[in-house]
Amino acid sequence: MRIVLLILLCLLAGCRSLPDPTEGTTFVLVRHAEKATDDPKDPSLTPAGMRRADRLASSLHRRALVAVYATPLRRAQATAAPVARDHGLEVTTYDAATPPAEFAQRLRGAHAAGTVLVVGHSNTVPAIAQALCGCTIGPIAETEYGRRITVRAHPDGRVTVDDRREP
Repeated sequence: MRIVLLILLCLLAGCRSLPDPTEGTTFVLVRHAEKATDDPKDPSLTPAGMRRADRLASSLHRRALVAVYATPLRRAQATAAPVARDHGLEVTTYDAATPPAEFAQRLRGAHAAGTVLVVGHSNTVPAIAQALCGCTIGPIAETEYGRRITVRAHPDGRVTVDDRREP
């Protein structure tokens, strides 16, 4: 019976991997999902935005997520919430006015391994990604919601970037 229990625990543990320091840190940066028109200053998400947030959570489900960051605005918090909930994490709120280089340095200093999700805005995500990678990242249009910028900081100092648009 102990052997069966041990095997089951091992199988369950494999559902989500633990951060491997030899893999470095992966930063996944996204703009908040589609925003509603319910509040001009702090809108919530549309039904399409809520579905996008759920798809983001599904896509990161098996990742060794160690932190979730979002600005305090409702649309960013609502985009980050399903991911954080899926991993048993709290959403760490950050100030979008923090200079990108300062925020990137804070992220790199706080996370030596694993995957970190950062939910921001069209006018902040590219600059944060640039500060993390030391490369050029194109702007995000006001109408663009499906962009995911993944910056991987390898232990040997190399940085790779995957900048893609998703439906």
